[in-house]
Amino acid sequence: MKETAQPEEKNWEEILQQKLPYLGHRNWIVIADMAYPLQSSEGIITLWANESYESVLGKVNAMINEAPHVFAHVYYDKELSFIPEEDAPGITALRRQMEVICGKEAQSIPHEELISRLDEAGKLFSVVLIKTPTLIPYTTTFFELDCNYWDATRASRLEERMNQQ
Repeated sequence: MKETAQPEEKNWEEILQQKLPYLGHRNWIVIADMAYPLQSSEGIITLWANESYESVLGKVNAMINEAPHVFAHVYYDKELSFIPEEDAPGITALRRQMEVICGKEAQSIPHEELISRLDEAGKLFSVVLIKTPTLIPYTTTFFELDCNYWDATRASRLEERMNQQ
């Protein structure tokens, strides 16, 4: 059965802090608005954070940045960039805050593609999804974790050495 922590049961920060040492490359952490769907893949745990999206985003970003073993590739819903303020009041300020917290390196990818990636990842790897009470559409930030002490260049050299044998 899919694991979902009820709001009154546990604090999302404590749960994430406990899980973070176990998470590594190919794991994901996601911060979402309130209408984000409850996904059914076994590897996806959904938590509730009864605080602002910006607050949760800042705390999660800081936790990842402080972790010695991982860093994150950051993705946003592509749709977020195209929604005008008159259709979603507060979206302009939220986009600015997201950029301040996560930097300009974040990539925009269509929402459905990111959900599909999570669904696939959740079949083999753990995904921690944190829902917030935010009522602004397409305000989802996806952190795809990667190894902080081993990079593609070293992995490529290792593969070359192995292939020489």
